[in-house]
Amino acid sequence: MAAKPKQITIVGAGLAGGLLATLLAQRGWSVDVFERRGDPRMHGYAGGRSINLALAERGLHALRQAGADAEVLKRAVMMRGRFVHPLHGTPSLQRYGRDDSEVIWSIDRGELNISLLDAAESLGARLHFDRRLDHVDFDARIATFKGDAADHAHPFNTLIGADGAGSSLRGQMAPHVALNERSEWLDHGYKELEIPPASDGGFRIEANALHIWPRGHYMCIALPNDERTFTVTLFMPHDGDYPSFTQVQTGEDAQALFERDFADALPLIPELREDFEANPTGILGTLYLDRWHLDNRALLIGDAAHAMVPFHGQGMNCAFEDCAALADMLDAYDDLTEAFAAFEALRKPDAEAIQQMALENYIEMRDKVDDAQFLLQHELELALQARHPDRFIPHYSMVSFMRIRYSLVLQRSEIQRHILENATHGLDSLDGVDWAAADAAVIEQLEPL
Repeated sequence: MAAKPKQITIVGAGLAGGLLATLLAQRGWSVDVFERRGDPRMHGYAGGRSINLALAERGLHALRQAGADAEVLKRAVMMRGRFVHPLHGTPSLQRYGRDDSEVIWSIDRGELNISLLDAAESLGARLHFDRRLDHVDFDARIATFKGDAADHAHPFNTLIGADGAGSSLRGQMAPHVALNERSEWLDHGYKELEIPPASDGGFRIEANALHIWPRGHYMCIALPNDERTFTVTLFMPHDGDYPSFTQVQTGEDAQALFERDFADALPLIPELREDFEANPTGILGTLYLDRWHLDNRALLIGDAAHAMVPFHGQGMNCAFEDCAALADMLDAYDDLTEAFAAFEALRKPDAEAIQQMALENYIEMRDKVDDAQFLLQHELELALQARHPDRFIPHYSMVSFMRIRYSLVLQRSEIQRHILENATHGLDSLDGVDWAAADAAVIEQLEPL
């Protein structure tokens, strides 16, 4: 078995690429990172989607491993829960966890990316910007990048694709390995808007929350930024009889939609018409692959391997978990083929689980968070957690505040959902709950964690 050369080439200097470069440079690897865009520290951030990111424990743990968590959290805004704005009724906060020890953090994608690039470079990683992957000769181990009107041939030992859902490296791998790539596109898209600061420079609405305006088949969300703004995202079907992007095409259409369905949000978005017409309509999808690696020559991570819809706020957290897991595998195995295969075997079931849960969470966010039965089950969820803290852990807590494998979270959440549904069937309060039966179900069906 040949010893592994400690040299690695990462394609993509986004979030996953920056973090992986940092983790490997820490471990003594010689790291080159190639990015098709310019250096955001010089030219400004020019990323794709600008949906704010929700940083949770999985991502924070990986940042701690890289020593980057403190710098990142300086510019993050704490979110205690969902602040739900029903069409009729009083807005209210639904906490994510039991107290302020269980929160998530809103972080600007560009600021986070720049922090990770600085960290990687400070540890000796070489960053190459304006270099787009054009061709890979896997036999000769030469990757050709285009930039500055020239070709740049780069000899490599192994390539890591951290270049996102539209991965160029994945396209180069496809003729050499049975990836069986398939994308399932959501029939909903999104449009970004903005809530500016108040006249006194502060936040216009509650700062420490993710705001949701649920409307059944469509919704708005708003995440806070450290500049005292909110990034607002309108999610709607692409077409259909209910409000859709086919029906709502102009700024005037958007104004009418908000006057009718998001009346309390409308005064907060003074540039609604202009932003709606200027910003593109984003698409959302889930990427599935049968294989993530080509023996010891190439591996895909993050969105390049398992892009998902953003509704559980776990795309970045899952990608960061990939980075930490891959670094551990590279420590554990001398052979890259074995390391890559072990990484894929570990992470693929978890990626598929969170992809499923992200799709399910969209329905919850847009349709259930102001539903009486959902709220009653949430109340019971917290009560059962208090009665059985080592067995009954709410779904959101397992995903966001712990590092239990996503695949195990999915299994336990299905069991817990049935317990909640059975215990609240036909009830409108917890007064009628058969606690003995609920307790017995928890003890019988859920192993302690």
